[in-house]
Amino acid sequence: MPETGFTIYLGVDPGLGTTGYGVLRFAAGSIELIDGGTIRSKADDPLPARLDELYSGILEVLDKYRPVAMGLEEIFSHYKHPATAVKMAHARGVLCLAAARRQVPLVSLTATRIKKLVTGNGRAGKEQVAGMVKHLLGLTVEIKPDDVTDALAIAIAAYESEKNDRKYKRLSRKNG
Repeated sequence: MPETGFTIYLGVDPGLGTTGYGVLRFAAGSIELIDGGTIRSKADDPLPARLDELYSGILEVLDKYRPVAMGLEEIFSHYKHPATAVKMAHARGVLCLAAARRQVPLVSLTATRIKKLVTGNGRAGKEQVAGMVKHLLGLTVEIKPDDVTDALAIAIAAYESEKNDRKYKRLSRKNG
């Protein structure tokens, strides 16, 4: 953990039209909401312009908060909607590039893993995940839009995943 006594994680819910982001500070068993929002691109703009908007927007967030890691949901695609998967891949690609350019480690998580780490149930519904995010952050109001809620869940899951990995490595060194 950094000398400051806290760690900042960025969670990103990727999308070509709307990308949600959430910035959380973890310290001594507590979680604090620092920021959350969306980066939007215009559907009428050409693909390169939309990707540039997303890339520039996430760089601003990375530069402002300097997270120790960026959690990013892996792409899930249904065979009936291959074009959606391709668009998501474009968006996810520029997000990965931005993290690499700022030397921010990427924590890539499946939707099931995010749900499991946040709620304890990998098959939890959106409402259950949103309710747990609200509870963990000590909020009394709903988080809107859903892209931000999802990004905050991803930030929590990225932190928990890395915490579990660190714990496992310590145990492996002790027992190995």
